[in-house]
Parts: sequence; structure tokens; C-alpha cells
Amino acid sequence: MSKQEKHSNQLGEERTAAGSGKRGRKRKGMCLEDRPIREANAAGIDIGAREIFVAVPPDRDEHPVRVFSTFTEDLEKMAQWLVSCGITTVAMESTGVYWIPPYDVLEQHGVKPCLVDARGMKNVPGRRTDWHECQWIQFLHSVGLLRAAFRPEGDVCAVRSMMRHRTELVEMTSQHIQHMHKALTQMNVQIQHVISDLTGVTGLAIVDAILAGQRDPVALAKLRDPHIKASEETIRKSLVGNWRPEHLFTLQQSRKSYQHYQEQIRSCDEEIEKFLMAFVPWVDPAERPLPPDRKRKQRGRKKKNVNSKTGFDLRTESYKLFGVDLTQIPGLMAMVLTLFSEVGRDMSRWPTAGQFVSWLALCPDNDISGGRVLWRGMRRVHNRAGDLFRMAAYSLHHDQTPLGDYLRRMKSKLGPAGATTATAHKIAIIFYTMVKKQVEYDATLWAQRDAQREKRFEAKLKRQAQQLGYKLVPIEEKPAA
Repeated sequence: MSKQEKHSNQLGEERTAAGSGKRGRKRKGMCLEDRPIREANAAGIDIGAREIFVAVPPDRDEHPVRVFSTFTEDLEKMAQWLVSCGITTVAMESTGVYWIPPYDVLEQHGVKPCLVDARGMKNVPGRRTDWHECQWIQFLHSVGLLRAAFRPEGDVCAVRSMMRHRTELVEMTSQHIQHMHKALTQMNVQIQHVISDLTGVTGLAIVDAILAGQRDPVALAKLRDPHIKASEETIRKSLVGNWRPEHLFTLQQSRKSYQHYQEQIRSCDEEIEKFLMAFVPWVDPAERPLPPDRKRKQRGRKKKNVNSKTGFDLRTESYKLFGVDLTQIPGLMAMVLTLFSEVGRDMSRWPTAGQFVSWLALCPDNDISGGRVLWRGMRRVHNRAGDLFRMAAYSLHHDQTPLGDYLRRMKSKLGPAGATTATAHKIAIIFYTMVKKQVEYDATLWAQRDAQREKRFEAKLKRQAQQLGYKLVPIEEKPAA
């Protein structure tokens, strides 16, 4: 017997001896036959950074609770012990990133892991230790009270990890852009207030020239790109400052860090493209060509979504992945691949569109007790896919599309936050319907709904006028003499 197993057995004997009193007899009275078992082969794991506590049904082992370290060898022993006990499913909390290694090891051994939210299995008072927590998780899972969290397939999870890492790189890049702004402001160089983007062609050219030793504002102003709206004289005035060495050093450090993270982002994009190219396409563009782009033509948009180095086209690759052109949905052009990494392309996980938007936390919820509504509002759930749909909706404030009209109409009724949620709800339903039913986006359906809404509005006005003793007469008709 290994040292780890001896420690687990000794710890189990101590816990059993400590619970042999009144509390121990109370737990003993709740036998296995009294439980409404739905998952007889269920186990529970309490996740920790250094060790995990694992509980199996009491009749499967002499010591139904064991402690394992988080080393790979110990996780392998844990999975082998669960298989020897006849366990087929295991529930565990989604604690940070510590659940990922046990999750992968259990899948490799054919045990189905069930990742659940910690809020759904809060322990009862008096059982807040790790030893009792894993038993409580095992009991809740065995009686079917735990719902597994959504986790896409392994290859989609790989893309998701890369996309989230890229998001973190972009956030780090923005921090160094702010550092460059701060250094320029401290030197009273106001170029960042004259041009729209310091990281553009003109901004970086001027920053690089300053770091190279150029101090003449006239020479720096000549680096202006012809497309810049500000005049050369305005740029010259903004480049007069006090060139203090400490701020120049800060500017140099921030510029190098920005360049480094830009290179990291490009490498990450190339790796993501390799992962995406490995997926089996749902449609072959040679057999079923990509539908024509029905959006309004925008200058330079194709250059922005095509990698000049690898030839990776966002619209074509997303069409091959999903089988439909999701880029035609207003607001989703730049988020299609990110949505793929978060929800995948198998919509059978959600039988209906209502369940899909509920999982996204884009629909209202309420608490009802005694026939009274105690609370009504949005659930405070952080869902990355739901946030993407909110961002897509928020970008439509000035968009001249039916969805943009819907957002502005809802804004007058519900306010900015409610309008964004309502529009994100509608975009999510369109996304779900297109992927599941394999239909293209049809903007003409909005015209039919607008006509129906106008009819309802006209009927409402007539009804209100009739209640007040009036009669509405259309302008085209002439009243009878």
C-alpha cells in the first residue's frame, strides 16, 4: 500500500471515529436505500489546488472517501480507483482552472465528468469541510439534483483557449498604448489628441522618430499621412514639448512592449487559423458557393478581414464551419469565430431557441412565492457568449438596418440597457435558427413584421378614438356629404 493510500485510510478512520457520536449515528441512519437514487454509479469530488477529496457510494469501498494529490500520477490512481468502484459519472465544482486536469483524466478513463456551478450545491450547516463537501456533492449527484455546465467538444475547447488568450494579449496591448499616451502627455506632446489613433501609420511613425532622436516639430509633422484630417500646421504645434529623459525612457519601453504584444497577437492568429482549418467543413464552397454579400459595401472591409500573409478569409472560413453565412447578421461580422469558440456549432445541446437564450442570460427571470412576484429582472450571470451578443447589439446604435431600427425603438421603451439586452436576445435567436436549421439570413422578413406592427398600431389608435367618441378617417378618403 502506498504512502498516499495509507494517509487516506488513516484519515478516513479518524474521521469515522470522530463521527461515531451522536452526529455520526445521525448520518448512519440515512442509509442508501432511503435515498431516491437516480445515478447509482455517481461520485463526488471536492477540487483543491494541492489535493482533492473524492467520495463514492458507501457500499463500493471500505473507505468511501479518499484524498489524492493533484500530481498527474495521483490523478491517474484516482481515476483507476473510481473505475474499480464501478463509477461512471463524477460531479465536481468549477473551481478556477483547477478542475481541468481531473476533468481530462476522467474523460481519458471513460468516466463522464459533470462540471457544476458551486451555487447549485451549497452545503448544509455543519458540513463545510472538504471531507463532508465531497460526500454532499456525491449525494446531490446521485439523486439527480445537479445540472452539468456546458462544455464544447475538445477541439472547440482548444480554439476557445487560444481565443481567450488572444483577448488577454489585446488587453495587455491596450495598457501599453495608455502608457505611451501618458508619457506623451507628461512631455506636453499633444499628438494623441490631434490624430484619432496613436497606433496608426502617422502616430507610430512620429513616435519612432522621436525615439530615434528627432526633436524638430516641422520634420516630425512631415511624417503625416495624407489621409489625416488634421493639417500639417496643427500637427506641428502639437509636437512641441519638453523632452525629459525619464518620460522618453518610459515611452521607449511602452513602444517596445506594444510591438512585442503585436507580434504575439500575430503568432496567436496564425495558430488559431491552423486549428480552424483542421475542422471538417459543413459545406464545400465549390459545390455550394458562398452567398452574395447583401450588406452595404464598405471601403476596405475585405482587406480588413483577409490575412494577407496566409490568405485566411474570415467570411469564407466561417461559412465552411457553420454551413451558413453568419456574417450577414448585423453586428456579428467580427465575432463569428469567437462565438464558434464559445458555443461551437452543435445546437442540439439546446432543444429550443428559448433555452439557448436562457443559457446566455439574455432573458428576464423572476422569483414567485405564494402567488406573488417577489423579484423580476435579469439574472446576474457572467456568460462570455452572452456578452458577445450584447456587444453585437450595442454596435447597432447608428446602423441603418432593421435590427438597428429595433434597437432604437426598444431604447425609447426600455432604456439603453434594456434595449441592448432585447436586441441581443433577438440576434441570439437569429444565430440559433440559422445554425440549427441551416437557413440564410433573410432581411425581408422584417418588412412583414413591420407591416403587422403598423396594423396593430392602427387598430390601437382606432380603438382609443372610439372609446373617446371619435372616428378616425384616412386622408385618402373623403367624408360623405
